[in-house]
Amino acid sequence: MAVELGDVRTEDAFDIAAVHQWLQKNIDAPSDQPLVRQFNAGASNLTYLLTFNERELILRRPPVGTKAASAHDMKREFFIQKTLKPDFPIAPEVVALCEDQNVIGSDFYVMEKIDGVIFRRNLPDGLTLKSEQIELIGNLVIDGLVSLHHVDPKSLVQLSKGPGYVARQVEGWSRRYRNALTPDVSDGEVLMQWLDKNQPPDVASCVIHGDWRLDNLVFKVDMTPKLVGALDWELATIGDPLMDLGSSMAYWIDRDDSGAFADLRRQPSHLPGMPTRKEFVDRYLEKSEWGCDDFTFYEVFGLFRLTVILQQIWARFVAGQTTNPAFAGFGDAVNLLINRAMRII
Repeated sequence: MAVELGDVRTEDAFDIAAVHQWLQKNIDAPSDQPLVRQFNAGASNLTYLLTFNERELILRRPPVGTKAASAHDMKREFFIQKTLKPDFPIAPEVVALCEDQNVIGSDFYVMEKIDGVIFRRNLPDGLTLKSEQIELIGNLVIDGLVSLHHVDPKSLVQLSKGPGYVARQVEGWSRRYRNALTPDVSDGEVLMQWLDKNQPPDVASCVIHGDWRLDNLVFKVDMTPKLVGALDWELATIGDPLMDLGSSMAYWIDRDDSGAFADLRRQPSHLPGMPTRKEFVDRYLEKSEWGCDDFTFYEVFGLFRLTVILQQIWARFVAGQTTNPAFAGFGDAVNLLINRAMRII
């Protein structure tokens, strides 16, 4: 299993003393300078663990290099979590936002660390779960998404751009893909044209996470597992719940998958007891108020959206803006996902 925390990568380093000084002025930070380590997981905004003698905090900041404004807007991400927390208790407890770029060269914020287990590609070393515990964890993932989609969206109404969410997403992700193209990947034009011509109307307007998957969730794993945290809110907004569900399913490699697609798995969604994608969608639709006779569009959109996310990172990797070795295979993954989506349509 990959090491969760490591030394801060050279290109992601910041002035620890400056951050510590800012924290002491703005929150009740300990007097000792923290040990800073970087989380290796994650492919977008950068996440660090700040360890003091008697406290641990999480720091989030945007990556260096070309980036989409809204996806790396620390003020927006901070606001979403702070606003959601009263109605959605598993959102993180944010502590302070720094908009003074003289401190580390970008905005950043800190939040309380949520203790628990985050499931990466495989179960953590030494952790054994029974099939009924795994089944419960799978159901908690689904039910948590349903719960989020039924939070009153009025508190985040300023994030809404009104009707036409599906159309904006198809247009926006297509534009991002074209802007991030590199010579070694498919141009994706046939797939983008299909999405444009087959888009359904919006089914609802609600709070959506944008990146709901096992490795963004924190669990207490006792005899009865409990979902205690939901992380990485950078893509959250007001939008269509079935688009959010489709985006989540792009990451859900289940036990029936094989070959290169199965090799993309980054969460233990394949374990006996976990729902298949169909079972996930069926349970979600049963527990939510939205119907869907044909999920094909949402499945294809989810695959394309993930393709674009990977391609944006791949373009940064090719340009030398990041040296994270985890990104070295993203170009191949882009072509694989494009081909899978094409087979579905």
